[in-house]
Amino acid sequence: MSHLFTSESVSEGHPDKVCDRISDEVVDLLLGKFNESRVACETLTTTNRTVLAGEIRCPEEVTPEEIIETARQAVRSIGYEQDGFHWKNMDVACHLHEQSADIAQGVDSSGNKDEGAGDQGIMFGFACRETDVLMPAPIHFSHQILKSMADARHAGTADILGPDSKSQITCVYENGKPVRAESVVVSTQHHKDASQDQVRELVREHVLAILPDGWMCDEEKFYVNPTGNFVIGGPDGDAGLTGRKIIVDTYGGAAPHGGGAFSGKDPTKVDRSAAYAARYVAKNIVAAGLAARCTIQVSYAIGVAYPLSVYVNTDGTGEIEDTRLAEIIPKVMDLTPRGIRETLGLSAPIYKSSAAYGHFGRTAGEAGPGTFSWEALDLMDALKKAV
Repeated sequence: MSHLFTSESVSEGHPDKVCDRISDEVVDLLLGKFNESRVACETLTTTNRTVLAGEIRCPEEVTPEEIIETARQAVRSIGYEQDGFHWKNMDVACHLHEQSADIAQGVDSSGNKDEGAGDQGIMFGFACRETDVLMPAPIHFSHQILKSMADARHAGTADILGPDSKSQITCVYENGKPVRAESVVVSTQHHKDASQDQVRELVREHVLAILPDGWMCDEEKFYVNPTGNFVIGGPDGDAGLTGRKIIVDTYGGAAPHGGGAFSGKDPTKVDRSAAYAARYVAKNIVAAGLAARCTIQVSYAIGVAYPLSVYVNTDGTGEIEDTRLAEIIPKVMDLTPRGIRETLGLSAPIYKSSAAYGHFGRTAGEAGPGTFSWEALDLMDALKKAV
């Protein structure tokens, strides 16, 4: 049995990812001042304009000027110095205000009440054996191609490339396992003087470096900038918003998504923290050999600490019953918002590096101490013992 499956990624310079980066830089700014800050920051970008809105709470002083400078430096680090979008020249409007008291009283701990979830919702975690990082192959390789191109651009070895790019890989699956790429699509912003052949050959180098040996698609199914020129890019070419790339951020459509975005949210927002916890548990279940694939769903009510439900589906690959795994998980992992924050160390300024190239499939600590802690494999022994 064979089938095709496709996932896409977008680079740090994609308009929506620019917004995610700015929003997560604001989260890091606030958590760096006070590790129990509350942040819900939304960003909009368009031609030479950036608008921030949302709610924050921090006992330390945070001025609009600090937030505006944080936004500028985020854009600068991505590499935007274009006429239509420049970190120094863009107009930045900050409309962040104090968090709602009604939300705060449900989330905050007081007396005998533990810290509650910042909202209701459902969150999913997933892991599988398709790659060494236990992620689906199409989304993992889509991310890696764009990251490789961005690294080369930042290093000065790919000067003809601009910050904005997208990738898409269709994989051939045989008997449930990915075996090669059926097609590869990469669209990348480039310098106006670069020829399409130059861009194509530069992109080819990165694709071949990332895909496993023998995976490259046929030449006629290798698409680079299929519409032609891609000189105008980023927020100058298309408006961006925080939280619009939730499938790119997670599993590329290979697993369910609860609907909540991650960037711009502090870890009391279970949209973010519980999705990280679900990935952490699912990854450790697969790494421990308890299943070849694992999907976990958790659900919460605003202001309530403990999850309302825990669901596990191993697609028939589990070594024990899924219902038994669901019973074990809360015994080895505290799934309250406080428990998740403390177990994974989420109250630190660790989020800007997660704003592009996926929140999952990374290496714990790869962007500094505490980053991507939910990718660690330190829960395996507790899971095996519980089983």
